[in-house]
Amino acid sequence: MRVILIIFLMICCTNAFSQNDALANEYYKNGDFEKALLEYKKLYAQSPSNINYISQIVSTHQQLEQYDASETFLLKLLERLNYPAFFVELGYNYQLKNDLQNATNYYNQALSSIDTNVNNVFSIARSFQSHSLLSETIAAYEKAMVLKPDLNFQLQLAQIYGEQGNIEKMFTSYIDFAKSNQAALSIIKRSINDFISENSTNENNVLLRKILLKNLQQDQDLIWNDLLSWLFIQQKEFGKAFIQEKAIFNRQPESLNRIEELAQIALSENENDIAKEILSYIIDTAQDTDTLLNAHYNLLQLETEISSKSNFQTINNQYLELFKKFGTYAQTLNLQIAYGHFLAFYMNETDKAIVFLEKTLELPLTELEKAEVKLELGDILVLQENFNKALIYYTQIQRNLKNSTISQEARFKVAKASYYKGDFKWAESQLKILKASTSQLIANDALDLKLLISDYKYEDSLQTALKLYSKSDLLAFQNRNDEAISLLEKILQEHKTEPIVAQALFKQAQLFEIKQEFTKAEANYTALIDNYSDGILIDNAYFALAELYENHLNQPEKAKALYEKIIFNHQDSIYFVEARKKYRALRGDAIN
Repeated sequence: MRVILIIFLMICCTNAFSQNDALANEYYKNGDFEKALLEYKKLYAQSPSNINYISQIVSTHQQLEQYDASETFLLKLLERLNYPAFFVELGYNYQLKNDLQNATNYYNQALSSIDTNVNNVFSIARSFQSHSLLSETIAAYEKAMVLKPDLNFQLQLAQIYGEQGNIEKMFTSYIDFAKSNQAALSIIKRSINDFISENSTNENNVLLRKILLKNLQQDQDLIWNDLLSWLFIQQKEFGKAFIQEKAIFNRQPESLNRIEELAQIALSENENDIAKEILSYIIDTAQDTDTLLNAHYNLLQLETEISSKSNFQTINNQYLELFKKFGTYAQTLNLQIAYGHFLAFYMNETDKAIVFLEKTLELPLTELEKAEVKLELGDILVLQENFNKALIYYTQIQRNLKNSTISQEARFKVAKASYYKGDFKWAESQLKILKASTSQLIANDALDLKLLISDYKYEDSLQTALKLYSKSDLLAFQNRNDEAISLLEKILQEHKTEPIVAQALFKQAQLFEIKQEFTKAEANYTALIDNYSDGILIDNAYFALAELYENHLNQPEKAKALYEKIIFNHQDSIYFVEARKKYRALRGDAIN
C-alpha cells in the first residue's frame, strides 16, 4: 500500500511539474515576461541543474532588459556548474549591453574551453548558433575538428554557410560530408536542391558543377559521378546524366536499375531522343530477360507514340520478332497486351487484336494477370462500340478481384462505356461508388465524369448536347480526332447558350494539341478564359495555356503570367503546386 501511495504522489508531482512548465512557456510566448520569470524560477528551484530552465531565466531577464540580473545569475552558475556554454550566454548578455569588448572576451573563453575538453563543442556551438553568432559557431566546429579529426561537423557547417550566403563553402562542406557519409547522400541532395535551379547557366549551378568536376579529376570515387548525374537531371540535361550513369555502371556493373530510372525520367519529360538512346543501350547491355523485355516494351511504346502510320508495319514486325525470340508466355505478358492495343488502336485490326488476346487468356495466368488482359479486351470492344461484350469482361474483373485497384478501374470503364452510349443514369450510379475509390486517380476521374454528366444532363430534356459531347469523347478514344473536333464544333455552333460550350472548347483544344495545331488550341483556351472565367474549368485552362506557351509557342512571359494567376487566385487547384514550381523556374528561382 505504501509503495502505491509513493507512486501516486510521484505521478501527481510530475503532472504538477509539467503544468507549471507549460504555464511558464505560455506566459513567455504571450510576452508576459514577469509572470514567466516567476514560474521559471519556481521550476529552477526544484531542478537547479536543468539547462532549459536556466536558459529561459536568462532569456526572460534579457527580454525585460534586466542585464545585470542576468549577469549575476550566470556568474553564480559558473561558480557552481562547469558548463562552458554559460560563457557564451555571458558574452551575449554583454553584447546586448553594447559592451563588445567583454562580449568578445567571454566568447573567446568559451572557444578556449574546447582546447581543454573537445566535447564542449556541442553545447558551445549550439549556444552560439541559438544567438545567430554564426562566425563564432563556425570557429567552434573548426577548432574541434582540428583537435579531434574523427569529429565531422561538415553538415552543420554547410547549413551555417548557407545561412551566411557563402554558397561555395556550403557546397564544399556538403560534399565533404557526403564523401565520408555516403548513406546520407539523399539528404545532401535535398539540401543542395534548395540552392540550384533548372537553368544550367545559373551561377550556383555552374559553381556546383565546377566543384564536382574538380573532385572527379582528383579522386575517382563514384560519388562524384552520382552527384554530377543528379545535377544534370535537375537541369534536364539527360544526355550528360547518361554519360555519368554509364561511367558508374562500367565500374559497378551489378545492376542497370539507375539507367532504367534515367530512361523513365527522360520519357516522362518527353525527351524522346535521349530516351531512345538509353533504352537501346539497356537492350544491348542487359543480361537478364526481365530487364531486356522491359526495355523493349518501353522502346516500342515510345516508337509507337512518335511514329507516323508509315512506320506502323515496322513496329508490328518488331513485336513479332520479339515473340519469335522470347515466346508468348506469361513472362512476355506486358508485350502481348501492348501488341493487342497496338493492333487495335493503331493498325485498326480490332478483330485480329481480340483473337490474339483471347489466346493470351489461355495461358496459365494469375487472376490479376487475366484481369489485365480482360481490361485491354474490354477497351478494344469499346473501340468497336461492342459495349455489351465489353461490359462482360469489365464485370468479370469486378467479380473476381473485388475491392482491388484494377476492379475499381474496371468499374470506371463500365461507367465510361455507359456514358459513351448515352446511358447517363447508369454511368452516374457507378461513378458515385467510385468517388470513394482507394486510387486517388480513379476517384478524381470518376468525380470529373460525374460532374460533367450531372452538370449538363438537365440543360435540355433530350440531352442533345451531352450526347454529342459523349460521342465526340468516344471518337477521341477511337483516335478519330478529326471527326471528334468536327462534332465538338457542332456543339459550339448549335448550342452557344449552353454551359457545355466551355467543356467543348477545352476538349477541342486538347485535340488540337494532339494534332500539333497549337495556334487553334491557344484560341480555344483564350476563348474559355475570356468567356467562362467563373467556371470550373478556368484553372485547367490557365494551366493548359501556360504549358502551351512554355513548351510549344515559346512565350515564357505569357506562361509565367498564367501560372501566377493559379498561384494567387486558385490555391485549391490541383495544378497549384506544379504551377508554383514552374513559375519559380521561369522567374529563375532556386528549385524547392
